[in-house]
Amino acid sequence: SLCKITIFSSIKLFVLCHGLLQLTQLLHSSYFKSTITTIERRFGLSSFSSGTVSSLHEVGNTVLIVFVSYLGSRVHRPRLIGLGGLLMSISALILALPHFLSQSYVFDSVIHDRQDLCSLQGTSNMTEACGKTEIKRIADTNNLWLLMAIAQLLFGVGSVPIQPFGISYVDDFAGRGNSPLYIAILFAVSVFGPAFGFLLGSVMLRIYVDVDKTGSFTNAELAPTDPRWVGAWWMGLLVSSASLALTSAPYFFFPRSMPLEDEVTGTETDILNEGSEKPEISLLDFLKMFPRLFVRLLLSPLFLLLVLSQCCFSSVIAGLATFLNKFLERQYSTTAAYSSLLIGAVNLPSVAVGILVGGVIMKRMGLSLKAIPRFSVVMLCISVLLLIPLFFMGCPTQSLETSLIIFSLLIRSLANCYSNCSCPANAFNPVCGSDDIEYLSPCHAGCKEYTKDPNNRFRVLEYTDCICTAHSQGSGGGTARPGPCPNQCPHFLLPVMFLISLAAMIASLTHNPIYMMVLRTVPHEEKSFAIGVQFLLLRVLAWLPAPALFGMTIDSSCIWWKRICGNRLGCGYYDNNILRNRYLGLQVGFKMMGIFLLGLVGWKVQRTREYNLGKRPDGPL
Repeated sequence: SLCKITIFSSIKLFVLCHGLLQLTQLLHSSYFKSTITTIERRFGLSSFSSGTVSSLHEVGNTVLIVFVSYLGSRVHRPRLIGLGGLLMSISALILALPHFLSQSYVFDSVIHDRQDLCSLQGTSNMTEACGKTEIKRIADTNNLWLLMAIAQLLFGVGSVPIQPFGISYVDDFAGRGNSPLYIAILFAVSVFGPAFGFLLGSVMLRIYVDVDKTGSFTNAELAPTDPRWVGAWWMGLLVSSASLALTSAPYFFFPRSMPLEDEVTGTETDILNEGSEKPEISLLDFLKMFPRLFVRLLLSPLFLLLVLSQCCFSSVIAGLATFLNKFLERQYSTTAAYSSLLIGAVNLPSVAVGILVGGVIMKRMGLSLKAIPRFSVVMLCISVLLLIPLFFMGCPTQSLETSLIIFSLLIRSLANCYSNCSCPANAFNPVCGSDDIEYLSPCHAGCKEYTKDPNNRFRVLEYTDCICTAHSQGSGGGTARPGPCPNQCPHFLLPVMFLISLAAMIASLTHNPIYMMVLRTVPHEEKSFAIGVQFLLLRVLAWLPAPALFGMTIDSSCIWWKRICGNRLGCGYYDNNILRNRYLGLQVGFKMMGIFLLGLVGWKVQRTREYNLGKRPDGPL
């Protein structure tokens, strides 16, 4: 109908719809990252596994991005964007499926069964239970991995057309000089996506995971601060799936091409004829041409050095986005919900401000090609210096009966105190003894009884008659409190968050200048191809491997793994000092490598006259 054509023939409306779709796309991927540690805990994944799952969506994206650059304006771009959005919506639903397909979350508890208490039987029964429920849990974990991998690969395929087709469509039909403004608006709107994603995570992780299956009474035993607590990670995925479906719908009503903004005389036929003047290249010819152009770009030393330095900084961002939550939880005893809130409200806005101010500096100061590497190296060095204090802002893991087992000198005295208790080997219900040592479960502390909280009959107030903690009491049986021993570090949480955010803001000042420099170092006619290659290299060298690499680094600091039937099911305890030094050390290492590469760029620009393009006018991006 005529009405439909007039409403959906406005490029302003397209910019609004596209901003909202990009916002929900980023909301979904950052929400998933905010729940990674919760999913790890729920299904017993290692950090390497969760890091791999979180980066798998880059695979579908990387494989298909080449075809997108070929298809260009040959296809109905709005319709393909709409289909991509629907595919992402379906993938968000598949990602939530493991919750509905797996059995209810089971945690060790003395109120459900007294298995976790010490029952003296004379003979030690430390063997691992490996019954039907344990085998079912391992199957759940493997199925979850498979489902999440499929969902992430689908999400990658769905996200392929969003940015290239959206930006080229705006560029083609925006009025003279309006295109850079519209594209800037698109980026500005989508910047809020990650912040909203982490804030949504903060809300959902305060709700108990099985609230749909058992109602709210089950979680009355667990508080969100309990190490066994698992939040409703799946709820936000349903929200993001619905949002993606809603924001994809309008694209099916936009025309393939529309009259140029502010040009009433322009008709669809004029625009289509104008596009068909370009020589047609077959897909086969394009694929043959691609390696030649690709190699020619890679042989340009400035382009290669700049993109490799961007890969180093993107790896740091990937490591922070995926595991900063986990780092804050483990180091400073915060809950998953509160750490998501801090990242969404403090860290991400500071990055957005940095990128914005970087753009303003670039425009106002008109940084030349020689000045950009110098400016970037100075800013990045400041951001590295800000990270140095973080190595000292932490404290060691609390005294653990598990870590003490590593030291064979103490093994006898500890093993003796609960050797007759027949504790289940895979028990994980941490308690803090009156001797300020943390035990794996009340049974490992040798506790025989417990008292209930008078205000909440589902919660344990105290474990009593504990053999292992008795020596600290003098006479009589020892006691133990439910939950881990208090960490000595919570007061560092806000200063650490401030330092990380400040370092991120100063580092992100260089985002725009480096991006502009990449565009200036390639011939004008190869600019769009260069952007495609840049994104391809960033994905293959940074966004794909970095989360798995950071996950392996975190796993390497684990001192006690939960095990079922001989399989590792998630890490119970990390050595906090090693975790802090390795996680931050890897970030500083990547940054130093990036600074070195930028230094080479600066040196090369000084030496080469050919690249003295400082005076070249920048066309609209």
